[in-house]
Amino acid sequence: MTSNSPDATADAWLTRNRTALERTPFGVEVGEIGRVTRIADGIARVSGLPGVKLNELLRFSDTSLGFALTLDAESINAVLLDDSGSIAAGSEVHATGEILRVPVGEALLGRVIDPLGRPLDRDEPIPAETTLPIERAAPAIIERDLVSEPLDTGTLVIDALFPIGRGQRELIIGDRSTGKTSLAIDTIINQKHSDVICVYIAVGQRAGEVQQVIESVRRHGDPSRCIFVVATASASAGLQWAAPFAGISVAEYFRDRGQHALVVIDDLSQHAATHRELALLTHEPPGREAYPGDIFYLHARLLERAAKLSPERGGGSLTALPIAQTDAGNLSAYIPTNLISITDGQIVLDAHLAAANQRPSVDVGLSVSRVGGKAQPRALRDVSGKLRLEYSQFQELEMFTRFGGLSDVRVKQQILHGRAIRALLTQPRFDALRRIDQIALLATLDEGVFDALPLPLIAQLKARLSAWLDARLGDAKPDVASLASKPLDDALRRRLVVEVQALANDIADSSS
Repeated sequence: MTSNSPDATADAWLTRNRTALERTPFGVEVGEIGRVTRIADGIARVSGLPGVKLNELLRFSDTSLGFALTLDAESINAVLLDDSGSIAAGSEVHATGEILRVPVGEALLGRVIDPLGRPLDRDEPIPAETTLPIERAAPAIIERDLVSEPLDTGTLVIDALFPIGRGQRELIIGDRSTGKTSLAIDTIINQKHSDVICVYIAVGQRAGEVQQVIESVRRHGDPSRCIFVVATASASAGLQWAAPFAGISVAEYFRDRGQHALVVIDDLSQHAATHRELALLTHEPPGREAYPGDIFYLHARLLERAAKLSPERGGGSLTALPIAQTDAGNLSAYIPTNLISITDGQIVLDAHLAAANQRPSVDVGLSVSRVGGKAQPRALRDVSGKLRLEYSQFQELEMFTRFGGLSDVRVKQQILHGRAIRALLTQPRFDALRRIDQIALLATLDEGVFDALPLPLIAQLKARLSAWLDARLGDAKPDVASLASKPLDDALRRRLVVEVQALANDIADSSS
């Protein structure tokens, strides 16, 4: 038999490939392959995957992703997370066995990501430490601690009248263009002086508005301590739906390590509209205002994850500032009432105050903080105790003065004092006040120093106050910790009033 015979050729082939054959595993591999039966409006109807779990991540034949939103006996409704241009009826669908997860870790700080953790700011990948599911159980009651530590916003009307504590959920609500996002972003910017990690979540916002927010934080704050989770209006409905849950999971990573985190969700009204859209597309039964019946549970399970943990759990905190939009100031609409009942208070912004150029346009009568008062710094509480009552009385008196002049001297003095309060509470953007500045201003207001001062000079005084106190107090300036836990010392109070009055006299002399 020659070397060119068929048997010799076969032997040579076997010799060359024997090692490869030995390494080849043999056996039966079982897997489920689903098929798309119908696709439209970002929803794919999939059959052939009986083992899929709720919210399980699915991979389509073109490598795009989706997740199971509803489960029926014969099929499932999957929400697409990517562009569905190449998916059609008959396309293969594979279950991944994992629920929707987001990467978390220190590497995300300073980055802009989508709800799946994919970078949006640059092509550089993010080396995440681990991943967490976007849906996580809220801490149990026994794992929580009292909200007793203040979260300084730098905005006088908030810190003095409606203080926010670390671990609190405070709703920011108002009509369009009343300054809701501006108030939240100013709070994020003010955390550059603290140890709080900030997570901004954009849901259904225009890309230009989100870019302005990011640039504002980069210009005035500390972007290296911020994470931006973005699902703009052009993103798929699935990404917009998942964005708040993913952002909360990103913040929980820091909370569970004993750190402090702040989450701003902009906004939950748009998130509710996205949930309604998905529910109607999947033929869920509609309820009030066409929202599905689980809309309350959706936001409740989301916001309940904000908490102050007990020392046994590390003592970390997660503070939530969800934003909601109203129509014509209607707080009794379905979504606003739901969110007001879920959260620990609300800051209501008034369109009439915004039109009158009073910023921040906080409605003092409708706003409330149900928890943060227990976390308000003791020294600040000592000088702001009468502020809300005096301002409310002024607003009532000012309304009556429209019908004619008032000759009573006491009433005139109340009007002057109220106008000084309003000028003091008016605060431009990116002009945060330190805690010592707020205490000095309110202590001086209580002494009536601002009543005789022309209103335009009050704005000048606030702009110069920080540098003035640093120069005049020197080593006598108390630290932040003492102002938080101890009552305001009488000697320090008198010293602050004297210094602010000296600054007011200096401004008045220079303007005359």
